[in-house]
Amino acid sequence: MSQASQIRREVGPFALMLTGLGSIIGSGWLFGAWRAAQIAGPGAIWAWVIGAAIIMTVALTYAELGAMFPESGGMVRYGHYSHGSLVGFIAAWANWIAIVSVISVEAEASAQYMSSWKWQWAKDLYHQMPGGHGELSTNGLLIAAALVVMYFLFNFWSVKLFARSNTAITLFKLVIPALTAVLLIASGFHAENFAVGIHGELHETDFPSILTAVAIAGIVFSFNGFQSPVNLAGEARNPGRSIPFAIVCSILLATVVYVLLQVAFIGSVPREMLANVGWHGINFSSPFADLAIILGMQWLATLLFIDAVISPSGTGMTYTATTARMLYGMERNGTLPKILGRVHPKWGVPRPAMWVNLAVSFLFLFFFRGWGSLAAVISVATIISYLTGPVSVMTLRRTAPELHRPLRLAGLSVLAGVAFIMSTELLYWAKWPLTGEIILLMVVALPVYFYYQAKAGWHDFGRQMKGAWWLVFYLPTLALVSWAGSTTFGGKGYLSYGVDLGVVAVIGLVFYLWGVKSGWRTPSVEAAQLEARIDPAAPLVPPDEETAERITGH
Repeated sequence: MSQASQIRREVGPFALMLTGLGSIIGSGWLFGAWRAAQIAGPGAIWAWVIGAAIIMTVALTYAELGAMFPESGGMVRYGHYSHGSLVGFIAAWANWIAIVSVISVEAEASAQYMSSWKWQWAKDLYHQMPGGHGELSTNGLLIAAALVVMYFLFNFWSVKLFARSNTAITLFKLVIPALTAVLLIASGFHAENFAVGIHGELHETDFPSILTAVAIAGIVFSFNGFQSPVNLAGEARNPGRSIPFAIVCSILLATVVYVLLQVAFIGSVPREMLANVGWHGINFSSPFADLAIILGMQWLATLLFIDAVISPSGTGMTYTATTARMLYGMERNGTLPKILGRVHPKWGVPRPAMWVNLAVSFLFLFFFRGWGSLAAVISVATIISYLTGPVSVMTLRRTAPELHRPLRLAGLSVLAGVAFIMSTELLYWAKWPLTGEIILLMVVALPVYFYYQAKAGWHDFGRQMKGAWWLVFYLPTLALVSWAGSTTFGGKGYLSYGVDLGVVAVIGLVFYLWGVKSGWRTPSVEAAQLEARIDPAAPLVPPDEETAERITGH
């Protein structure tokens, strides 16, 4: 029995949709509305709508890929299929960093929310700092670490146990945010708050601030949960129907909830607080619970404190499951040790990969000690991870047109182009120097890739580089434009605002076209086609890199 066949296909479409929804509605709902309001004021409502629209275009490209190749950890494999090992490695690394760090941020969210409890020991768990970048104390970090271990244990015994527990948790955490928004609107709504600007002035739509909020306020970070159904495609029944259903429904439902929460937050903040400092100075450790206490709804605050453990924990457990499948997928790309591809014969989960993710989660936990700082880092890494999906799906349309596609999107060439260009804009909106720092983080893992290339005798390295030059040049080009861009987005001002957005869009279009043209028919795709001829009814799951090269002879 192959490793791929040991992964069990036991998750139905509704459970898969709840997995996506459970990933999207995590700590983002507890803090996202507050951070977005700090950055964009009342314009934060538009930030959620714009963010959802952009993520939907990206997600749909991955829906076609996920339905086409229904395998565990698929998000880290698609770039490898379309452009070879180097693009596959960079894309996989970015995706894994963006997802594995979420395990830590969800645990931090729960610990941070505890700091609004009435007891002194709880208040000491978190230390507030200006700009929403407070830090957990040592005791707060220990609580967060214990939660990370709990997420790990929930996933240690089979995907079926995970799916069952996640369904109950997701249903609970969907009800609580919606109830919170309705109650806050009904109990203490101030319509005049929507006229207050970011620094207390009369509100005028500040489009650059809205765009920055989309990139770093936790909006991209929140919607990134759409990846969970794709990464669990190997466990899905009838992936051609269940994956697009799960992705589209989870994004749409979450958008309604998040917009409602943002409206409730803006309308519920006491007017006297805004009069003194504007939206930028509103600093809560437990935003919605603090508002409930201010409005005299102690019972709601208590419910929110309970949900502050349940909502992030549901997301943390989901990401613990998906990140293990990602390392499993990266091993199949041939760029990680084979032990990470081992699946437990009884429980059907890749346990060695889970142990690695547990260790890395602790590193993120102790280097980034507050939700605001870690969520910003995750958001930018997430944006980089989006770049290869639109390029890969169009490349495979060109290089492997005969492969069966259970989901074939109409107008894909336009949709994929828009998704890539908007992802490029998102990366720019995140502001310099954060953009440059995260791009640098993408480069530090390259020695691992070169080690495995040297181990393989630099086999076919020239063709791997030919398929990757577009991405190799793309990342420093974006870093340079971010540095030289308008001061509105943290740059040196060599490009004025407006012109910079146009330049970034053109760069996105050029690299998108270059990327699609650079793809080639890789051994993985050749091997998948050969296996499809032998068993047309079987799921289309390309073998690992070593097997693919042996089957195809190159």
